[in-house]
Amino acid sequence: MDRSSILKGLGEQSAAWDVLIIGGGATGLGAAVEAASRGLRTVLVERFDFAKGTSSRSTKLVHGGVRYLEQMNVTLVLDALRERGYMLRNAPHLVRNTAFVIPAYDLFSIPYYGVGLKVYELLSGKLSLGPSKVLSKARTMDMLPGVKADGLKGGIQYQDGQFDDARYALALLCTFQELGGTAINYAAVTGLLQAGGKVAGARVRDGESGEEFELRAKTVLNASGVFTEEILALDEGGLAEPLLTVSQGSHVVLPRAFLPGDSALMIPKTSDGRVLFAIPWHDAVIVGTTDEGVPRSSVEPQAMTGERNFLIEYVTRYLGRKPSNAEVLSVWAGLRPLVRKGGGKTSKLSRDHTILISKTGLITVTGGKWTTYRKMGEDAIDRACETHGLAKGVSKTATLKLHGWTEGGDGIEHWAKVYGSDLPQLEALIATDERWNALLHPRLPYRLGEVVWAARFEMARTVEDVLARRTRALFLDSRAAIEAAPAVAKALAEELLRSDTWMEQDLQAFYQVARGYVYEES
Repeated sequence: MDRSSILKGLGEQSAAWDVLIIGGGATGLGAAVEAASRGLRTVLVERFDFAKGTSSRSTKLVHGGVRYLEQMNVTLVLDALRERGYMLRNAPHLVRNTAFVIPAYDLFSIPYYGVGLKVYELLSGKLSLGPSKVLSKARTMDMLPGVKADGLKGGIQYQDGQFDDARYALALLCTFQELGGTAINYAAVTGLLQAGGKVAGARVRDGESGEEFELRAKTVLNASGVFTEEILALDEGGLAEPLLTVSQGSHVVLPRAFLPGDSALMIPKTSDGRVLFAIPWHDAVIVGTTDEGVPRSSVEPQAMTGERNFLIEYVTRYLGRKPSNAEVLSVWAGLRPLVRKGGGKTSKLSRDHTILISKTGLITVTGGKWTTYRKMGEDAIDRACETHGLAKGVSKTATLKLHGWTEGGDGIEHWAKVYGSDLPQLEALIATDERWNALLHPRLPYRLGEVVWAARFEMARTVEDVLARRTRALFLDSRAAIEAAPAVAKALAEELLRSDTWMEQDLQAFYQVARGYVYEES
């Protein structure tokens, strides 16, 4: 995974690739694994870091989408429930079966949601994660310690999935590379190559050296998420009308004491009709998400004042007390690319994915949701093969075990489990230098050797790469991540042979990003 070797190989490449994928989030990586598993020569370029955007900022759910069932989008729910089962089966070190509980504060809610969740369970068929149940008031409080007791009538339990999104994306990256694919981060597409009126590749600029090179390809797949329209703007056959509406979802992270059990809380309808979750995750609790339309895409979206206030209001209402500023460990936002299909609230827009083919043959896949990433990739590569005459082959990804696969996913709340089958090699690496066993910070479970591992084997290039996506420090405790940053920068500089000047510049870049994750009451 040496980046300089990858760059050198790309520069020397003369034959056209079968597939060039633009975008290293869930959609692009899923399509890359799909293509490579069919034997297609595939290259992927990402202008920032893998999963830098939406794909590391989700609510960490692997689910069919209960609210989509209420909206009668049965096809999406069926697809997502099937894909949920595949994700749990193919990456049990990163995905877990979790009990979710809806507290009921009126008697009508129990049969209403009880019936709906029974349908949700039945739709999953053989891939069901377990039966839904009606709970007494006492059992609801046992499963949700600290939930508001006043007026509680009972609850409904159902089973769904949760995961570590950025680590799952890295598993896809490693799987893709093991299948013979080539991927590089910090490589931005600056233009599309044309031949005979058709897209025939892309011009790419290396973000570290500034050098440009060309990648020729039989098929170019635009999987750039909320930045889809920027790539379409480079295409002579691009769309004349706007394609996407961008929605923002924000989250706050609290200490585990706010929800000390193993079950997650689901609020099926807030005052403005949203669905809200409080989910135990890596020894913390994530509360989210909001759904607010925003005028444009940005690399570092910020939670708006109204979103923060909304989340804290519901924490206070359902979990018993208002958290202090210091107790809000992190706050962060992600953007959703929603395909325009009429007006109305972004929460009402479809989460189905869309595949478009321009006059020049550029294929765009956008929309969708994390849980259906594999299906999106399969559909996109099917269309690519049909459109450009590639050998279609048979999709194998529904049963493809991802990098790191190990049994025993129930233990993933212990951080080191995310490494799966790589864990013995990581431990062996750490054992070679006594410095590497030191914790990055007393409040974080990560060791210095994980920084070295991330640089050597997971293509981490910056402090942010390590603290936001190779570990999840920035998302789990932003203040601790800021305090740990100098040690990470020093280890990275040593491993990547960087100068003191680089180290200081990278630290300052990280601090600028990290300040946006620190909660300050408005």
